[in-house]
Amino acid sequence: MGYSTIDSAASAGFAASGAGSTKYDPTYDPLVSPGPGHGKDYAPTYWVATAGSPPPDDGPVTKDLDVDVAIIGAGYTGLATALCLAREHGIKAVVLEANRTSWGCSSRNGGQGQNASGRLSRSQWIERWGKDVALKMHDEIQQGFDHFKELVAEIDCDPQPGGHFLIAHRPRIMAKLAAEAKVWKDVFGYPSELLSAQTFRREFIDDHEAAGALHEPEGIGVHALKLAFGYLRLARAAGATVHTSSPVMGWETINGVHHLRTPGGVVRARAVGIATGAYTAQTLHPTLRSKVMPILSNSMVTRVLTPAEIAACNFRTTQVLTDTRTLRFYYRFLPDGRLQIGSRSAITGADAPNPRHLDLLKEGMARKFPALRGVEIDYSWWGWVDVSHDMMPRVCQPDPRQSVFYALGYGGNGVSYSQQAGRRLAERIAGKGAQHALPIFTTPLPGHPFAPFRRIGQRMLYLQYFRHDEKP
Repeated sequence: MGYSTIDSAASAGFAASGAGSTKYDPTYDPLVSPGPGHGKDYAPTYWVATAGSPPPDDGPVTKDLDVDVAIIGAGYTGLATALCLAREHGIKAVVLEANRTSWGCSSRNGGQGQNASGRLSRSQWIERWGKDVALKMHDEIQQGFDHFKELVAEIDCDPQPGGHFLIAHRPRIMAKLAAEAKVWKDVFGYPSELLSAQTFRREFIDDHEAAGALHEPEGIGVHALKLAFGYLRLARAAGATVHTSSPVMGWETINGVHHLRTPGGVVRARAVGIATGAYTAQTLHPTLRSKVMPILSNSMVTRVLTPAEIAACNFRTTQVLTDTRTLRFYYRFLPDGRLQIGSRSAITGADAPNPRHLDLLKEGMARKFPALRGVEIDYSWWGWVDVSHDMMPRVCQPDPRQSVFYALGYGGNGVSYSQQAGRRLAERIAGKGAQHALPIFTTPLPGHPFAPFRRIGQRMLYLQYFRHDEKP
């Protein structure tokens, strides 16, 4: 007996929506679209425009294959998993990608590598799990960031090191930043520096909303797609195979072997790792249905700024910056003299192209940097972020009876931790990850009783967050 995770009607809908055209679909929505597509073009991001020619991959699946391990998704996590399986465990995985290498969030993010994962702060780790677990969590995240830096050193991805600024967008937030800095120092031994508004705006960047800032030493900006292309080169050099334009259109498990049906053939795998982020179709696998909340994030990049504009904004740092809004803005000054800035976007894919979301981003930029009001925007795009219902990621085997594993739920902090998640996912697939007892490894992604109504709740939460964020 086997089970199928995609019935014939869903499969037919998937084929109809994805296989007929390679044109980029700006309205794609993982909650309602039957699949991410088939060989779709990249979103029109700054990263795609400036990454250069993609390195070779292995093309679509063209025949039935028998493999030890199949990884679904060729973004940061999937490629890092394949790389670690090959380098550290001698396993040459086959990676299946529906569209193009790192087509999803890995080519649409802000390129901010931070010493974090998920949406919770270190003080919130203590509240949820207690001090002992929080200390181990800190060590895990720090180890992951160290591994990330090692890989960045192997890849030509325009790194901008130096740390990360968490910017108080209102004076009332400074007390919270001071309290968090004390927890970092006293509990975790993690150094930081609290800066006044005057010092921050004078010495680093003249963000007119900044009421002060907390600086942490770990943080690095990267060219998002050059990083992904580097992962691809390293993974294939280590022995992994990466098949693009090969969406998983059906999945049956028969006698413990997973039969993954792609347009070009069936891939029969003894183990499967899922690394599809927010682009995980509801029909991909039963253990993942309604387990991730996909959230849209908007991003834009200005034209190259003039020396006068740069001076007016006092862009003296290229470190990554995030403000303290719940609906946060993330931004940095890029190596070629542009400003990149991102924040929240639409609720649904159908509404994503509405110009009002770009206008909201432009207005946010103008509040922070009045000298840039009306400046031309050369690149604008949006992408889906995978947020778990409890705000923390998972790298786990949800059902011990099945050789199915996943790494998901980074909550917008996956640029750096996805590499560590790939390492941990590789360990689990290789049967060597049982020693890691953190909750993000031992428990599956939680569901939510109101998942069918999540979009209604999201609208209400966004209104609540906006009111809270913008009050004096």
